[in-house]
Amino acid sequence: MNPEPPKIVYEDDPGTPGWKRWSLPDPTLFNAFLGPILVKVEDGIARVRMQPAPRHANLRGHVHGGALSGFIDVALFAASRGFGVLQFGTAATLDLSIQFIAGASIERPVEARVELLRETGRLLFLRGLIVQDDATVASFSGTVRKPSPAAA
Repeated sequence: MNPEPPKIVYEDDPGTPGWKRWSLPDPTLFNAFLGPILVKVEDGIARVRMQPAPRHANLRGHVHGGALSGFIDVALFAASRGFGVLQFGTAATLDLSIQFIAGASIERPVEARVELLRETGRLLFLRGLIVQDDATVASFSGTVRKPSPAAA
């Protein structure tokens, strides 16, 4: 019997040394809509980056708030994987609070800078900023429930 292929690929990105690529091999899943995500942990902060595309735009030509919300949700998990506190499995977002501050261009990468505030036996408490160039686009905080040991 062949093992089930991983739902998420997390490996060195050959085009950006020092960064990991977080991607989904199944293009039918929602997260694949965001495209490949890059992850790098420096000084306790996970930098999670995506390159917006025209499919992520709103009517003003900025990154749609829904696309940013989806990216932030994925960034919680990609950052947690980068911190080494979450592998693969059935983890879930329990809450996510976002404060939109400015628009983001679809022409340049957006980056979530994520900090792990606390880890308990079952929960991860995280917060961060979405930035583009030197501008803050949004702030956020979220709680992730880790998978149960039987589901991990």
